[in-house]
Amino acid sequence: MDLQITSCNNFFKVKGILNKSNVSIFTNEFNNIFETLDTVTISIKDIESMDKSGVEALSKLHAEALMKNKQFSIIGYGCKELYDHFKTEVAA
Repeated sequence: MDLQITSCNNFFKVKGILNKSNVSIFTNEFNNIFETLDTVTISIKDIESMDKSGVEALSKLHAEALMKNKQFSIIGYGCKELYDHFKTEVAA
């Protein structure tokens, strides 16, 4: 399944596979998102799989939110690699 991103106000649903071949779609969708929104929530419950590029894209979005003092949430039981990434980042 290809990557699909739907939104309603500041809530985004990401569905499908987030990998190197389509991470540019994700990046373009969220490019400068914190210029217009103070709060962003992304649901990853419908992510079938995510590779390192997808994890990095979400991680960069998280870092941008911290840098700009914006609220950013990732919800849903999406991808183990993503949880492992943030788990090791917190421990470090």
